[in-house]
Amino acid sequence: MRRLSVVLTVGVLAVAMLCGPATASGPVRPLEAGQARSFWLHLNGTPVSDAMIATEAQRRDYVVLNAWEGHLIPKLKAANPAIEVFVYKDLSSTRSYACRDGVDDPQLPTGVGYCDAEANHPEWFLLGSDGQRLEYAGYPGHWQMDVGDPDYQATWVANVVASSTAAGFDGILMDNALFPCDAYHAGTCPAKYPTDAAIQDAYVSMLASTREELVAAGLRTVANLSNARLYEGVWDTYTEHLDGGFDEWWLTFSDDDLLSEYPEGWSRQVAEVASNEARGKITWVQPHFTPGAERPFRYALASYLMASDDAAAIAEMGRTDGYGDPTPWHGEYDWDLGAATGPYRSVGTNLFRRDFACGAAVVNANRTDSAPRTVELGGEYLDHDGAAVTSIALAGTSGAVLRKSC
Repeated sequence: MRRLSVVLTVGVLAVAMLCGPATASGPVRPLEAGQARSFWLHLNGTPVSDAMIATEAQRRDYVVLNAWEGHLIPKLKAANPAIEVFVYKDLSSTRSYACRDGVDDPQLPTGVGYCDAEANHPEWFLLGSDGQRLEYAGYPGHWQMDVGDPDYQATWVANVVASSTAAGFDGILMDNALFPCDAYHAGTCPAKYPTDAAIQDAYVSMLASTREELVAAGLRTVANLSNARLYEGVWDTYTEHLDGGFDEWWLTFSDDDLLSEYPEGWSRQVAEVASNEARGKITWVQPHFTPGAERPFRYALASYLMASDDAAAIAEMGRTDGYGDPTPWHGEYDWDLGAATGPYRSVGTNLFRRDFACGAAVVNANRTDSAPRTVELGGEYLDHDGAAVTSIALAGTSGAVLRKSC
């Protein structure tokens, strides 16, 4: 999905759009902190072959499907019983394109059908100050709903639990857990929620009120919390009522737009992973860059390794809303750096390092146009090309993952 601006939270668009309390447990591969996990969002309806499933189920820890793709679950589970399969469900909108001749589609990308809401609960549609319903700019047929309404919350969760458990999904990807009141309609806030604080309170209410029923149903929950870094504290406030968070625009926004260190920058996004790991929660991070672009890949991977332990996962995105075929697999994802010897630490101004039993990750989070900085490694390591090095020179917004004998 689009990175609209620094003040908008953006959801995933597919045929569907992505945009605490007790934590449900789920299977995970027995990996150490120095091994990457990955995920696959299959939301654009591209063909999925048996060969693709056999390969990707072994590689990925999490897969997200549309509600009408439940027939793929048995194949994924047969290839890897530990894989967790989530279903896409939008929190914040209903979709008029999924309503035909007055009847909602049997499987929806949302928790509430447009036809049902139009006929029985028109009060659930949020209105602008002009009294008109709010349609998402750039996403025709997406109508913003009142997530703070208790009846909407109860209907949403009942519908989602019924359809998801019947299909055999392990969890829910809740799209568009928003932070600004004018997300998707810049400059226009819902009349009922005229401030960012008001809309955030509504979302916390939605997440808290649905939590018990989702846990009871054995469904894990991850919400799309894109751009949480711009709103201090909201990541932890929202994830307190979830099993995890998805940062859809994480650290690298294109091949040459890389997030450096500043108050809403590198540390805040890495802290999302660290906070979730400390609380036993999932984090999915999605850097954006074109296939084969080495600098943003290494910056993102080294930064991910700074905080990941046993639940966070990474997958790049080459183009906005490109949620079809599996994202590229990198040889570095198969590297085993072993157990982390501790948390990441500062080794200079905006320079960070984390050590593992069999390697290290190093990041220079200074501005992209800043001079390269050299980090002495204190021993011999192998770089990404297999060359032996005892120091590493990194330009601003770049990183390295290094291996050593152990």
